[in-house]
Amino acid sequence: MSKEMLEAFAVLEEKKGIKKDLIVEAIKAALVAAYKKNYNQAQNVEVEFNDKTGNFKVVAVKTVVDEVQDDRLEISLADALAINRAYEVGDEIRFEVTPKNFGRIAAQTAKQVIMQRLREAERNHIIEEYSQYQDELITGTVERRDNRFVYVTIGNVEAVMPAHDQMPNETYNPQDQVKVIVTHVGTDSKGAQIVVSRTAPDLVKRLFEQEVPEIYDGTVEIVSISREAGDRTKIAVKSADPNIDPVGTCVGPRGARVQNIVNELGGENIDVVKYEEDPSDYIANALNPAEVIAVQFSDEEDQKSALVIVPDYQLSLAIGKRGQNVRLAARLTGYKIDIRPESEVEFVDEDNSDDSEEILSQPEVATSEEATAEDVEDVVENEEKTAEDSTSESDTEE
Repeated sequence: MSKEMLEAFAVLEEKKGIKKDLIVEAIKAALVAAYKKNYNQAQNVEVEFNDKTGNFKVVAVKTVVDEVQDDRLEISLADALAINRAYEVGDEIRFEVTPKNFGRIAAQTAKQVIMQRLREAERNHIIEEYSQYQDELITGTVERRDNRFVYVTIGNVEAVMPAHDQMPNETYNPQDQVKVIVTHVGTDSKGAQIVVSRTAPDLVKRLFEQEVPEIYDGTVEIVSISREAGDRTKIAVKSADPNIDPVGTCVGPRGARVQNIVNELGGENIDVVKYEEDPSDYIANALNPAEVIAVQFSDEEDQKSALVIVPDYQLSLAIGKRGQNVRLAARLTGYKIDIRPESEVEFVDEDNSDDSEEILSQPEVATSEEATAEDVEDVVENEEKTAEDSTSESDTEE
C-alpha cells in the first residue's frame, strides 16, 4: 500500500503537475479531520509522514505540566519523567494514537478531503501556468460544443469559448485547429477556468504582430482597433520611421499580409488606415473609403464630437451598410461623428436655424465649387457692369 501510494504521488506530479509536498499536506489534513470527527477526539493531534516508507501515523501532542487540567492535552511531570528523565515542564511529548481500525467512515472522509485539496492544487497550478498567456494568441483544438460553449483544448487543459466570443460566420467542429486569444484566467464554482475568444479586437492585433515583423519589433505601432467580428475591422497604424509607410507595410506586397489575416478570420474585411496627430485628418482617414470635404469639431471641451461634410454621392459610402462605417470610425477615433451631405451646406432649410448657424459658421467648407446662389448673382451683376463700362469707354473714344 505504501509503495503504491509513493508511485501515485510520482504519477500525479508528472501528469498533473501537482507537487508531492502538496499531496502529502492534503492527506495529513484529511487524516487529522477524520480522526477528530470519527473518534470524537479533541487532542492536539498531528499526522506524520515517512517519506521513505510512505507510512502515515497519527500522534497526539501533550504538554508537560505540574498539575494536569486536561489529560487529553497535558501530561504530568511525574509521568513524563517515567518516560524519560530529561523532560521538563513545558516540553511537548508525542504519543502515537493511530487507530488499528481507522474504519470505512474515516477513510471516506479522508478521501473526500484529499480529492478537494487535489482539485484546489490542480486549479492553482493551471492558473499559475496559464496566467502568463493572458491576452496572448494560442492555437487550440476544438473538442466539443454545447448550447453555451465551444470547448477548446490548450495544452493539457480545456478552455471555454462563450457564444459571444464565437465568430458568427464560423462553424466549430471537433478536431478543428483554431487560433484564439486568452481573455480570462480565473476560477469558478467548478475550479479553474480559461476563457478564450475569436471576436476580441486584440485577436486582430496579435495576428498582425504575427504576420508583420515591423509591428512585432515596434517600428510600426497599432494605435487603435475597432471591430465587428465576422464582418469588418478598422485598424489605425503609425510608423516611428518617417521612411516607412505604415499602411503599406501592414497590407504587404499585393496585399499578401493583410490577406493572410482576412483568411484566418473567415473573410472578415479589414481597413488599414493611417493614424494622424491632427484629429480632422485622422477622422477623414478613419472614414475611408469615403471622401471627406471638411471636419468641424464641437466647441464644448467635454464632448468629443465632430461634424463631417461629404459629397452627396459619398454619403451612403461614408455611413456604410447599417451605419457600420461611421460606427467603426467613431470607435476607432474616440469621436462622436455626425455626417452631413454637401447639399445641406449649400441649401440650408430655413426652419432648421440651429443647423444653419452651425454650418454657415465654417467658412472653410464653402469652396469655389460650392458657391451659393447669391454669390452667382453677384458675379453676373459684376460682369454686366464691367461690360457697360467697356461700352461707354469705346463710345467716348470714337
